Amino acid sequence: MPWYNGDYPPSYKNQPPYLREKAVEIANEVLKSTGNEGEAIATGLKQAHLHYEAHPDEIPADEKNKR
Repeated sequence: MPWYNGDYPPSYKNQPPYLREKAVEIANEVLKSTGNEGEAIATGLKQAHLHYEAHPDEIPADEKNKR
């Protein structure tokens, strides 16, 4: 089941909103290609973390202060 409009996997609950949005975007793409929800959820979160490690300038300023 794809996630959208604020709907996301429970394991994303405690993630910052910017990271959660990116993880959902990635997870939906993985879900389309594999059909495996578990794989999509894990891959989405891992790849979102990697994305923001490589692109810290994309982290919202108000979130950078929380880190």
